[in-house]
Amino acid sequence: MNKKILIICRGGGDLATGIVHRLFRAGFPVLVLETDSPAAIRRQVSFSEAVYDGTATVEGVTAERIASADRASVNHVLEEGRVPLLVDPEGSSIPLLKPDIVVDAIIAKKNLGTAKEMAPLVIGVGPGFTAGEDVDLVVESMRGHNLARIFTTGSALPNTGIPGNIGGFTKERVLHAETAGYMKNICQIGDIVEKGEEIARIYEKMTEDGTFSGSYVSVEASISGIIRGLIREGYHFQKGFKIADIDPRESELANCFTISDKARSIGGSVLEAVCGYVNG
Repeated sequence: MNKKILIICRGGGDLATGIVHRLFRAGFPVLVLETDSPAAIRRQVSFSEAVYDGTATVEGVTAERIASADRASVNHVLEEGRVPLLVDPEGSSIPLLKPDIVVDAIIAKKNLGTAKEMAPLVIGVGPGFTAGEDVDLVVESMRGHNLARIFTTGSALPNTGIPGNIGGFTKERVLHAETAGYMKNICQIGDIVEKGEEIARIYEKMTEDGTFSGSYVSVEASISGIIRGLIREGYHFQKGFKIADIDPRESELANCFTISDKARSIGGSVLEAVCGYVNG
């Protein structure tokens, strides 16, 4: 592992995990920064789950939550062969750790505070960044001909709000909450479901011990297929929040537990940019 540099990745969702996984496997030390309540629905392939469980393993690489931003804590986890993850949504640890590279892979569709001054090389993934202004480089996150293209000037395509086409389905395969509340999962990621089948419930209330109460709204599968993503049970959200993703291809069960082609592509471009900086 190249111990001479440190890369900080803001975000630990499925796309960010694809980036971090590729960098880490290539020998680069990476620290992940996350919120205290991440909302990834592709939880089986998101390092952000370490916020809740202490560790999260994706395709042989394990992320481990650390309690503080001191370099000793970061180095200890790296030396053990794992990816350190810190709850730090504001990025307050960045000026303390002085990383060589910062990657913003929050995928918030807007810039939540990342700036070129954070590190010698700052990379923004997806819309919301302008290369040469608030970041040095931008990596396209929209599926299509330019997916994972690296921009030295300009911005990525704006968010269309329409999910990528999988098996002929786009927006139909993604479920959004019909009401605010707490998620109670009836099915799990990897389950095969039929259109109209109840896969979860949104409860009005949840006690501290995890007991659901009050009225609830049933969440039904919008199409038949495999549950590819499902928000963590007990998570509280507002109406309209993305809570599940169904893959209509029942033969693609393994995809629920592996990094996506999109995440690998973006990860490859970030790795390219990092290698170009390190070897330049």
